[in-house]
Amino acid sequence: MTDEIRFATKIAVLLADDLAVWQRLNVTAFLVSGVAATGPELIGEPYEDADGTTYLPMFRQPVLVFAGDAAVLTAAHGRALDRGLRPAVFTRDLFGTGNDRDNRAAVRAVKRADLDLAGLALHGPKNTVDKIVKGAKLHP
Repeated sequence: MTDEIRFATKIAVLLADDLAVWQRLNVTAFLVSGVAATGPELIGEPYEDADGTTYLPMFRQPVLVFAGDAAVLTAAHGRALDRGLRPAVFTRDLFGTGNDRDNRAAVRAVKRADLDLAGLALHGPKNTVDKIVKGAKLHP
């Protein structure tokens, strides 16, 4: 039996609840890359199997995935910014682009209040993240 490890922080992904399955998976993958890129301390050591084959490292802590409607996403986005956390965002416009340059341009073209959010991800103190995703449900 191993001792339970508790984390003072939380990684959360919040997805629009009306996305198709492929969109949910795609958005989640893009969003967590933003969290990983800005939080190198969140990444553990590389994995290795019994034969000595090495694999890429992953997050050291669980990633919780939530779902909510547009109002929940908009509220969470505002609460994150109000609390000084910088979320990764994926807008619905990004489904029509095909590269990072066009993705950034699509977000840049829309004012913060008008972003049509398909999802967001963030990392922060556990209680703060819990307050930010309030109203969302754990993804089924």
